[in-house]
Amino acid sequence: MDTNDRTRNHRRGIRFAAASGAAALTLTAGLATPLDPAPHQARAADGGKRVLTVAVAQSVDSLSPFLAVRLLSTSIHRLTYEYLTNYDPEDNHVVPGLATRWRSSPDKLTWTYTIRSDSTWSDGKRVTAKDAAWTFTTMMTDEGAATANGSFVGNFEEVTAPSPTRLVIRLKKPQATMTALDVPIVPKHVWEKVGDFSEFHNDENFPVVGNGPFVLTGYKPDSYVRLKANEDFWRGAPKFDELVFRYYKDQDAAVSALRKGEVSFVAGSPSLTPAQAASLKGAEDIRVNDAPGRRFYALATNPGARARNGERFGDGHPSLLDRRVRHALFMAVDRETIVDKVFQGHAVEGQGYIPPRFPQYFWQPSARQRLAYDPARAARLLDEAGYRTDGDGRRLGKDGEPLTYRVLCHATDPNDKAVGTYLREWWGALGIGVRLTCLDNVTDPWLAGEYDLAFDGWSVNPDPDFVLSIHTCAALPATPEDTGATDNFICDERYDELYARQLAEYDPARRAGIVRQMESRLYDLGYMNVMAYPNAVEAYRTDQIASITTMPAKAGNIYGQDGYWSWWSAVPAGSGESSGGSSSAGVVTGIVAGAVVLVGLGTFVALRRRATADDRE
Repeated sequence: MDTNDRTRNHRRGIRFAAASGAAALTLTAGLATPLDPAPHQARAADGGKRVLTVAVAQSVDSLSPFLAVRLLSTSIHRLTYEYLTNYDPEDNHVVPGLATRWRSSPDKLTWTYTIRSDSTWSDGKRVTAKDAAWTFTTMMTDEGAATANGSFVGNFEEVTAPSPTRLVIRLKKPQATMTALDVPIVPKHVWEKVGDFSEFHNDENFPVVGNGPFVLTGYKPDSYVRLKANEDFWRGAPKFDELVFRYYKDQDAAVSALRKGEVSFVAGSPSLTPAQAASLKGAEDIRVNDAPGRRFYALATNPGARARNGERFGDGHPSLLDRRVRHALFMAVDRETIVDKVFQGHAVEGQGYIPPRFPQYFWQPSARQRLAYDPARAARLLDEAGYRTDGDGRRLGKDGEPLTYRVLCHATDPNDKAVGTYLREWWGALGIGVRLTCLDNVTDPWLAGEYDLAFDGWSVNPDPDFVLSIHTCAALPATPEDTGATDNFICDERYDELYARQLAEYDPARRAGIVRQMESRLYDLGYMNVMAYPNAVEAYRTDQIASITTMPAKAGNIYGQDGYWSWWSAVPAGSGESSGGSSSAGVVTGIVAGAVVLVGLGTFVALRRRATADDRE
């Protein structure tokens, strides 16, 4: 994702993770007061348009839905293209999107979707099943088009459109994700003109033809993405006339812009730091939303970069091929300190691969299996693996040279730098050196396999198939020169077997059990050290945004949702309007002398307190 909706802050230039009837929690503020009878609105200086400006710390990797994997990019595609299905903002259950209903054959090998007849492309042409069939077929037949989301169609046998409203997908084997195909459907009459999908980034001609709640109208790399409300969107037009994502390399500058009213919302990188959030709490006309996130924060180990053709490349440290070394590094990371000191309680200690926000898939290691913080045991493991210290306390490699690991770090993420400082201390106590390399764009060294470890993070979708698929052998690049969907070159036969089983399992409980086995296997391999599950900490101006939908309804996030609900439902302050669709149900208000008190959210947060009273996931 997304983190899908997936998030990661790396990959090559061409890569990188709900519906009506929902009673979504809506944060309401910005009402008129005796001192300010006409609340401020986010308006452009020239045309009086109602503009919602979102400060982001992540740049766009691609505006092509076939290539984009960064959270910002996939969020933009959520806003500009419909998917077959969506997730309800109340509780993440699957609801209609471009497809109004669906059914499978008794053997689960044929799926038929009814495509809605009231959706039009922004150039006026009708959306039909042919657009969906063409999108999926192109991903099946063009490796470049399969870059971002190819795992969804790898099991497809054939996709056809017998009529404008009927889409039929035939499978090779049963596939449990057929109601969670997180793939943007694009207009055939526009995209069939593209030559090389691996090189086309969809960032030169505007407006971009789409059928989502917003239309993409402008883009400047590392500066902004501009969208306008789609007046013909079948759910109804957004309340804001324009939506702008503005890039800030310096997160403190983004927070300052929020204070000044230059932006309406700030998401952080990907969340606000505890210090930034604390500085905004209590500030006039600003609300901080601090809720359990759908993301994990990890250290990824280079297992020896390789391609599907068997060729190896990159220069990962050979010592990391030894599982004992990887486990030793795990046990020399104090996750509790990371949660308490770096995130200052705005996170939960990392364990399995999928965050506790998705309880059916959440996994925890047994007491015997757990790689708990134990520097003494870590040192013994390194000794057993043949990596002993010299007279100066330096841990030596098999070549007799001191062990020093290169750790890739995102220059825009202060958490990476803070954790990196601790790694120097913890691993230094083992005699291991740490060379922290913080870059604006870690894409090139990451995909070239030219690193030892790297800070990693993905947003997990309600259906976790995508974040599971990126660790399969099939996700490796075809050759060292190609781009695969792999996260960090993991390829394990046992993991692949489990992945295939969960993909074919329709029983939710049995499938969840297999997914937890996959997490256990990934944990034991030692390639992914999940250190924390950070909260989604974000802030917005209540004198610009009167109400906005969180997902899920109870203590959910605003930025990076599994859908378009937040920005589509957002109501400008002083407009007198209510949230779009039926998502206005569940509005929480509490007005005291012009201030707005969030009643419901406080209850959920209070349940997650530590003895330190810090908010936790």
